[in-house]
Parts: sequence; structure tokens; C-alpha cells
Amino acid sequence: MTVSYKELGLVNTREMFALAIKGGFAIPAYNFNNMEQLQAIIRGCVETDSPVIIQVSSGARKYADSTMLRYMALGAVEMVKAAGASIPIALHLDHGDTFELCKDCIDNGFSSVMIDGSHHPYEENVKLTRQVVEYAHPRNVTVEGELGVLAGIEDEVSSEVSHYTRPEEVQDFVGRTGVDSLAISIGTSHGAYKFKPGQPVPPLRFDILEECEKRLPGFPIVLHGASSVVPEYVEMINKYGGKLEGAVGVPEEQLRRAAKSAVCKINIDSDGRLAMTAVIRKVLGESPKEFDPRKYLGPARDELIKLIKHKNEHVLGSAGHGKEIVAAIG
Repeated sequence: MTVSYKELGLVNTREMFALAIKGGFAIPAYNFNNMEQLQAIIRGCVETDSPVIIQVSSGARKYADSTMLRYMALGAVEMVKAAGASIPIALHLDHGDTFELCKDCIDNGFSSVMIDGSHHPYEENVKLTRQVVEYAHPRNVTVEGELGVLAGIEDEVSSEVSHYTRPEEVQDFVGRTGVDSLAISIGTSHGAYKFKPGQPVPPLRFDILEECEKRLPGFPIVLHGASSVVPEYVEMINKYGGKLEGAVGVPEEQLRRAAKSAVCKINIDSDGRLAMTAVIRKVLGESPKEFDPRKYLGPARDELIKLIKHKNEHVLGSAGHGKEIVAAIG
């Protein structure tokens, strides 16, 4: 059975991105795997009146179950209504690597998909991305492509080294594929170990970003691997038995600068994992007899809400734009 995202009350990312570029902010794209994470994302965005992209990787989709996931997305929409709020929600596939996976997600209610052909030679990337676009666009589903490779490991995505996006390729790629947005590599990295410990964090390659903007004026750019790896959470995890020595992320001021440019979608996954893991470790470390999941997942969810509100208000600048985008979409 094929399900349209419109039946679930979701939206695609087209109007979101247009207004984000115009307004100098980025739409938050938060990864989730379970109910508590999704609850926190929705509550944090409702409380800050922020648009949101809820996204899952292939691995997260398998973990949650594709049928359950569809109803979780529907539940998120209904949760917003029950709160008396009005924010737009897109459901996005993060790092889809095959046409078949993207098609299945589109047929099961996703409003946006990413086809990541960056591990293929350039011409194969173009061909694969175009194939997904040709299936998605007649169904009014938006497509994100990728040029350049990010280092690091997160879920089923991994690479030992990064390859910066070549600005001279972006016009050709977008023109031949028809993608709606483009993920580029300018120095961010997947996972919690983005840079070498003990060394200065290298600044993002804003020169590459600016050159891409010149070649694709007004076109939506996406940043992956953009968690800040909040030191307080790393310290808490290590204090209560974890081993995350040397975990370093992207400074928030660099992300805020990027959000004021053509970067209109910023992906955040590791920070959410760290926030919840830190609190769960703390609760169980201080109360080792506790075995009620609500007693540790509840506080972890509350901490994630705080993190999301902070990101929306002080990093991405998306707070206060939810109702505005809903009104624009009509």
C-alpha cells in the first residue's frame, strides 16, 4: 500500500528552504530512533515555534520498523495539534544509498529523501541521483543530493577521510540531476570524534561555501555532521563510566555563521545521542537499583528538549519561524 506524506499531515522542504534562505536561518534536521527522541524533538520545536525536519537513517528505519515509523510521524503531527501549535514537519530519509530504499521511503510517507551517491564516481552519482529525482518529483517529494565526502562514522555511514566539495562541479550536478538541495563537504564530520584531540579545531571552509553560493545563487545548501559534541555531556558520560576521551565537535559560532548563508538545513544527530546517554548514565550511576525505563528515559528526554530549544534559539536561528512557514505553505 502506497501512502502519501500529505495523508500524514507532513510537508516537503521546498517552502521551508526558500524562507530559511531569505530569513538567514537554518531548518533543524534532527535524527531520531525511538519515541522519547521524537517526543523531545517535537516538544522542543513546538516550544520555540520552529519548523523541523525529523529524519532517520536506513539503520534507524530498520530499528524502528518502517510501518511503526509511519505512525510515529503521524503521531508527531497530531502531537503538535494537541498542543495547539502550528509548525511544519517534514519526514526525511538521511543518507539513502540506493534507488530502491528511496522509492520505498517515498511510497511509505516520506516527504523528502536524500540519495547519497558521493561514494560513487561522479557520473554514477549523477545517474543515481537523477533516477531518484525522476521518481520523487512527480509525487512532490523533495530530494537532497551530496557532493564531497565527510569523514567519521555515524550509523551505517563511514569514511576514514574527507573530500571537500569541488565548487566547479556543483552547477553541473544540480543542473543534470534536478535535486532540490545539496549537501556539501566543508570540514564537518560525522560522529562524536570530528577532530584530533589536543589540537585547535580547524575552521569550516567558508571559502568553499561562498564559491558554491556564487555558482548556485539562492540554492539550498545542507550541512551534515554538524553536532557540537557538547563538552558537558561528554564529561558527564565519562564521569559515570563512559569512555569518550577526545570527543570534539563543530563550534556553535561557526554553525551560526553558516546558518546565515545559503545553508538552510543543518543535521544534528550525535548531540542528541550524547544528551540522552549522559543523563541515562547519571541516573543509573546515582540510582543503581533503578530498573523502570521511565525513570531514566524521562529525564533523558527532558534534557534533549533543552538541547533542541537551545539549538533552535541560539545556533540555527529557526525559533519563531514555525507559524510563518505554515502560513506561507497555505
